[in-house]
Amino acid sequence: MSCVAGMALETRRTPPYTPLDRGDFQESDRNPMNEREKQHLNDEGYLLLENFMSKELLEAVRHRIEEIFAEEGERAGAEFKQEPQSRRLANLVNKGEIFQQIIVIPRVLEYVSHVLGPRFKLSSLNARSANPYSDWVQPLHCDAGAVPDEKGYWVCNVIWLLDDFTTENGAIRMVPGSHQWGILPQDVLPDPQGPHADEVLLTGRAGSAVIMNVHMWHGATANRTGSARRALHSFYCRWDKPQQQYQKKLVSPEVQRRLSPELRKILALDDPLNDELSSEKSGASGFLR
Repeated sequence: MSCVAGMALETRRTPPYTPLDRGDFQESDRNPMNEREKQHLNDEGYLLLENFMSKELLEAVRHRIEEIFAEEGERAGAEFKQEPQSRRLANLVNKGEIFQQIIVIPRVLEYVSHVLGPRFKLSSLNARSANPYSDWVQPLHCDAGAVPDEKGYWVCNVIWLLDDFTTENGAIRMVPGSHQWGILPQDVLPDPQGPHADEVLLTGRAGSAVIMNVHMWHGATANRTGSARRALHSFYCRWDKPQQQYQKKLVSPEVQRRLSPELRKILALDDPLNDELSSEKSGASGFLR
């Protein structure tokens, strides 16, 4: 993967968002998952999809996220947990049709299904912006503190790169293959925030997406540049596990009434088992307290 450190990023504003149609997604979204991609996801635990977002989709997501940061101010991300030297947003399904469209892109769901099996749901939809000139390094972790169980893998995250990820601006560090180990890094490492001998940096261009089996050990590095580094995280879990953020509780009744059957299903809004699981056990994080 190439490093693009030092690139000047566009910050121009876009017109107010209008719903996207299929033409606003890249042609690659229509291609089925191939055997090479399956093998890489199986063996390494992640898959980089370069230039997965069209320019229109990328600009629309950036625009809406910055609008929400401005609207919510110090309350931004209050529905979940906060993180040092970072801005966060949560409950994004409730905050724009564009986010509702993203979580059901067919090709994304195909990749997620490869990791989790045919039955899964959205666990949470968040955004994270790493502050400039930061020294904060996320500890290596598995999302939701998840270890594979007797049924296999049960967490998968899709990271949407809203800015270039470089070696200097807080790119993801990860330990490829560690999703197969069945153990949490905090249980065996003396310092999960320290470097790992086998870690690699995930760099890529804005508009790319990364499918991650987040049983794989991973974390974000420090953003040492003068610009924020932003990403959208669409986090999915297997059908029989609690959502990280209980969607039925967080998404407003008004928004729920407008949702299609497809969206209601991926959000588990009409699932009694999810109500039982998520009403009692939502809120798990790999490292946030």
